[in-house]
Amino acid sequence: MLSFRRSNVAAMSVASRHVMGTLIVIGALAFTLVALLVPVQKFGGTTAAAAAAPSADDDGAGTLSTAFGPLTPQDRDFVRKVRLAGLWELPAGRQAQQRAVRPAVRTAGEHLIEGHTALDRHVRDVGQALGMELPDRPSVQQQGWLDQLDKAQGNEYERLFVQLLRRAHGKVFTLVAQIRAQTRNSMVRDLATDANNTVLDHISVLEASGLVDFDGLADVSPAPSTVPRPTK
Repeated sequence: MLSFRRSNVAAMSVASRHVMGTLIVIGALAFTLVALLVPVQKFGGTTAAAAAAPSADDDGAGTLSTAFGPLTPQDRDFVRKVRLAGLWELPAGRQAQQRAVRPAVRTAGEHLIEGHTALDRHVRDVGQALGMELPDRPSVQQQGWLDQLDKAQGNEYERLFVQLLRRAHGKVFTLVAQIRAQTRNSMVRDLATDANNTVLDHISVLEASGLVDFDGLADVSPAPSTVPRPTK
């Protein structure tokens, strides 16, 4: 009889261990499922989307739907930079017509005025159609270039004018081609086509001056790294 009871106790002990093991496994699976379903932020972390900070040229608004196609952060950055280009190159062109002695430099200034007057009109129309606020003043870097031109004199002024403008147009030429090839927004695509023609014309007339130092074009990039927000 005693032996029988001991056998029953042993059998119950084994069964209890099996039940406890099963419950532990089920509990572990349940905890894993909860961890997968509950956002990571609940435990003090961040999701990949939340941790991804916008790039320097990203306004953080993401891709927007418009009547002209998707409008990406890159599209908006491009539109703002086209506007920025006119804000410093138009004054530079007017100054060159007034101060330059070489006819070729004066011609380059004339092309800057004509090209950016038309392009600025186009970019403002695009900004209005897409509901975008555009810069209303040059960037700090661009204002610095204008200040350099103000201080330069004679032959130094003409060489500085040509070099600054040629370098800037060379850098933006790559951006224009990229946007033209990739954008799915028809308004931005038309603007990129217009900008491409304008930039190529300006590069040509600047090089025709004979003052471009091609070895110096690889120096510090004059492309604006930040886009100032328009004042309200």
